[in-house]
Amino acid sequence: MGDKRPVGLFDSGIGGLTVFERVTSILPDESVVYFGDTANVPYGGRPVEELVRFGDRIIRFLLQKSVKCVIFACNTSSSVSIGFLREKYAVPMVGLVEPGVRMAAAATRNKRVGLLATEATVKSGSYPRAMAGLDPEITVFSQAAPLLVPLVEAGKTDTPEAEAALTEYLEPLKKAGVDTLILGCTHYPFFTPLISRILGAEVVLVDPAVATVEEARRILAEEGMLANPGGARYEFYVSGDPGEFDRLAVLFSCRRLPPAEKVEL
Repeated sequence: MGDKRPVGLFDSGIGGLTVFERVTSILPDESVVYFGDTANVPYGGRPVEELVRFGDRIIRFLLQKSVKCVIFACNTSSSVSIGFLREKYAVPMVGLVEPGVRMAAAATRNKRVGLLATEATVKSGSYPRAMAGLDPEITVFSQAAPLLVPLVEAGKTDTPEAEAALTEYLEPLKKAGVDTLILGCTHYPFFTPLISRILGAEVVLVDPAVATVEEARRILAEEGMLANPGGARYEFYVSGDPGEFDRLAVLFSCRRLPPAEKVEL
């Protein structure tokens, strides 16, 4: 008998849809409960204590929906709060950092890896620390990009404003000679064409979502929690304006999604 319980997925806003799309392709039979904390986006400039509090509320909500595991579709939460929440809750939790680091380590040729991320993720040092544990010969050059999440949440991913911000943020990484760039926020894959144009096609862009969902699939398989084929259902919840989330979802998702529902945690 397959495990019909859904997979929980959460992000600060719309960016987690990049991870959701990976779930639908790698785990097509799994139902998903998605929570976007749109009332509190962006997460990047918030203190650790606040991020842990947000994550705690969200995990409790997802557990009320009987999720069998939680994918942190948010690099900031993966970097800052996942450790605290793993200690508090027994549900399996999968973050983005370690899978992303493994992908980058496998991709780099010159052992110079760039990280584009939120302020909180950069400040946490999670990616350089994880990389040092995997391959101490690889250097991670980190760059905070505080303007990017608000641009995505405003639907402005292919605009002169976005190009100007990315040009500024990526210049130090170009000067550092990175040959691989970790997209250290789930909002950032929406900028992939612009980033490739600025850095050049020879720089490998790493989206940690791919390896993260593969890790979730491995855990579900080992625990005997994979769903049977067919019957996948998707539910979307937000803490802010569901209409705005639905508007952006039409722009950013590859499929027609059910309307989001507002919940107050």
